Parts: sequence; C-alpha cells; structure tokens
Amino acid sequence: MKALKTNVTIQNVWEARKRIRSLISKTPVVESFILSEKMGRPVYLKLETVHDTGAFKVRGAANKILSLSEEERKRGVATYSTGNHGMAVAYVAKKLGIKATVCISNRVPKAKVDSLKRLGAFIEFCGESQDEAGERCVVLEEEHGLTVIEPFDDVEVIAGQGTIGLELLEDIPELKDVIVPLSGGGLLSGIGMALKTNDPSIGVTGVSMIESAVMYESLRAGRPIKMPEKDTLADSLLGGIGLDNQYTFNMVQKYMDRAVLIPEEEIAQSMAFMMGHHRMIMEGAAATGIAALLGHHVEDRDGPIAVIITGHNVDLSVVQRILNTYNPS
Repeated sequence: MKALKTNVTIQNVWEARKRIRSLISKTPVVESFILSEKMGRPVYLKLETVHDTGAFKVRGAANKILSLSEEERKRGVATYSTGNHGMAVAYVAKKLGIKATVCISNRVPKAKVDSLKRLGAFIEFCGESQDEAGERCVVLEEEHGLTVIEPFDDVEVIAGQGTIGLELLEDIPELKDVIVPLSGGGLLSGIGMALKTNDPSIGVTGVSMIESAVMYESLRAGRPIKMPEKDTLADSLLGGIGLDNQYTFNMVQKYMDRAVLIPEEEIAQSMAFMMGHHRMIMEGAAATGIAALLGHHVEDRDGPIAVIITGHNVDLSVVQRILNTYNPS
C-alpha cells in the first residue's frame, strides 16, 4: 500500500543529497564541442552513465532504501522495473546487506537481466509489461511484508533524482535549458523542481520515444492512462505511470515546459552519432535527448543547455546493429 500523499519539496532534495553521499558520487558534466557548434550555444552532457549501475536510477533507489527503518530492511525489499531501477535497487540492497526481489517483464533486454543476476537479486519474470511486474510486487508486499521500492512515484525516489538538479546548478550556474528523458516522470519531476525552485526561467524539455509514450499521452488526456508497451530502442522509457499516480503526473505537468517525441530512426542515428564523435555508448533512452538537439526540436535560445545522459545499459548486439546500419559520423 502506498504511503499517504505528501508534497515533494526542495528540502527533500537537500536531505537526499546528504543521505546518499555514502553510496553515490557526484557525476561529471562535460561540454560537447561538436554539439555546441551545431546548436550555436554551449551544450553540456550530464554523465549519469558513470554510476556503478550505469544509470541515474541508483540515486532514487539509494535515497529510498536508506530511509527505511531497521525492521523494514530486515524484511527485505521488492521492486518492479524495465531494468535500470531494478539494477539500482539490487545494487543498493547488496551494499547494505538487504534481500531484494526484482520483478521484471519478459521484455527486459538480456544485458539488464544479466546485470541483475550478477548483483544477486532474486528475479521474477512477470508477463509482458512493467505494470504486470508491479502487480506481482503488491502480492509480495501483502504476503511477505517486503517494502516495495517504487520506480518513480515516490517522495524519496523523486528527491534522489532531484540531486542531479543541484549538481547542474553548481557546475553550470548560468544554465538556461535542460533536456530530460521522460518515462514515469521521477527524473523530470526531481530535476525540474530542483532547478525551477532556484530559477523559474530555466526551460525543462521532456523527451520520449513515439511508441508507448505514456506520460505524454496521459498529459494530453488530462489524467493517467494505460497503454500497451511496444518495441523501442528506448526500452528504459517503457512502463506505465500508474492509474493512481500520486506525484509525478502533477509534477511533470507543473515543471515541464514542453515535450518532444522522437522517432526510432532518430534515436538510432543519435546513438551512432555519440559513438562516432564521443566514443560514448548510451541507451536509446539517453539518446532521445541528443536526438532532440540534432533534430532541432528544442527552442532556439541563448545560453547553456544540459542533456541528461541517463544510462548506458544496452545490449552490445544492438550497438553492433546500429553501427552496421548508420554512419556514426
């Protein structure tokens, strides 16, 4: 059962920063000179790929698990995920000596399944969607007393992701825009709130793939909706937002200035572009932000723009296929 609803505040983000410091290091910001040249303004990449788990999700997972009581830790935790959040929960649980069960659908890529196994989590395969995996988590909570670590719609998880916003303000104090991959909305909610609390003029653009963009379609509908998952290079952005969404739907609505949907071909081309020019492997989800720049989907303004490079957990077979298909230059 979800906790009673409370507001997510900037104080929660500062508390998260202090709480996760023992497990999570600040990630680097680097300028992409070729993207800066193409855009006519400084473009910075926030490299969340350097975490041990290869993705930003470890921030929110660490903040949530570290906030649990000793009794809750003893009973263990469970989560549901398209891959990266599951790895984050498994990683933090292993560090703290907590038993973790990760429920995933049969659609989760092999690279992420293999990583989950290496981290020692107990894995349950549940249907063909994140929503089905989430339903199994509810059963585990009711029958075994496990604490469910929500992938995005949770105060501590959102606050943990919001620590990225604090780091951006430190490293790019003149920041004008940020591009954030958008799925369940935990990342955009946290970053958007952290940035706009300090400077409401900073533009926040959310980017998703065209296929199964649930948050985007929910915002259009004016309420959380459910959609079937479809194949996409941006598999990390799959999954529902929950028909009983408590936080992220409203927060994305409040803090996101505009949303952009990226076609599959542009995601693939952007992955190839980053491999060719930066020797950087990234997931399709992370490449949506690069695609927004290369496709000129972002408002033309002066001043620095940051792109959140959310993760690099992609099957090497996908990387090889993209390199064989697209010119990385």
